[in-house]
Amino acid sequence: MLQIHARLAGVAVHLPETLRSTTDTEHLVAAASTGFRPPPGLVQRLTGVERLHVMPDDWQASDLAAAAARKLLADTGTDAGTIDLLLFAAASQDMIEPATSHMVADRLGLRCPVFDVKNACNSVLNALETAHALIAQGGYRRILIACGESPSRAVRWAVPDLRTYLASIPGYTLSDAGAALLVEASAEPGILGCGFTADSASWNVGTLASGGSAHPRGDEHTYFRLDGVGLRRAFERLGPQILDDTLERLGVRWQDMAAICVHQVSKPYLDQLAERFGLPPDKIPLTVTEHGNAASASLPLQLVRARESGRAGVGDLVALVGLAGGISMGVSVIRL
Repeated sequence: MLQIHARLAGVAVHLPETLRSTTDTEHLVAAASTGFRPPPGLVQRLTGVERLHVMPDDWQASDLAAAAARKLLADTGTDAGTIDLLLFAAASQDMIEPATSHMVADRLGLRCPVFDVKNACNSVLNALETAHALIAQGGYRRILIACGESPSRAVRWAVPDLRTYLASIPGYTLSDAGAALLVEASAEPGILGCGFTADSASWNVGTLASGGSAHPRGDEHTYFRLDGVGLRRAFERLGPQILDDTLERLGVRWQDMAAICVHQVSKPYLDQLAERFGLPPDKIPLTVTEHGNAASASLPLQLVRARESGRAGVGDLVALVGLAGGISMGVSVIRL
């Protein structure tokens, strides 16, 4: 019996046309706050983020995902009717119920099974692992992963003091974005393998608490909260072991990669992470400065940029390195 493999048949992103600079953000905070003015340029100095994307007021996360999926289907010449399964993968969602994958499928006119994969900024990477496994077991032949990240809806504008402003800065770097990946059955391996680990005792270093049973109501819980120092220490405790072990298991090295896509929270932290984990900086497509932190759409965005620039093409090896609140870390190695 022939073994079934999975390959990445295509990837696309949708970036909203509206851009907001960090200077614009400072002005908006100042206008909404009473008695507080943000220190000029602080967000950019701390994070390296210059601007980010903001979706239209009447759009939802599902609209971003559907826009990216339409582009992917058009780029690959894929008939939507041939999709066997849709996975919506994002930290964001339209609402608690139903699964956002239903809204995306409705926008695309799909009639296939759907479900959501949610694991903060590793949602897309975990969906890729899920699609790989489902295809390898023979259950599906063509899976569409659609991502819609809408963090602009969780930004705190009215800030009473500097301490609150500093705690809110991660929200001022988060960017709205859509992404889509097409995973297909193949005779030869495309997705070579994945590896994941987690330190779930550190779940409280980054939260968006509203809407669940813990905090069903209350405006204060609708803002993203991140303990940046705590998050950095949690990833330092995890270390690069899962990355090194996965590459060794697959028989590849970082030097073999045409591109190494790494989830990007800020430019300084990306530099620190690359040094600590032994990642060649020249192989990492930099997106966080121009596009902000695109949450789980960050890895597809980097992969698209790597392909557009000619850094990575058909037959090349690429690695997707995911970092997410919760916290979790993972890597997927793909031959394009």
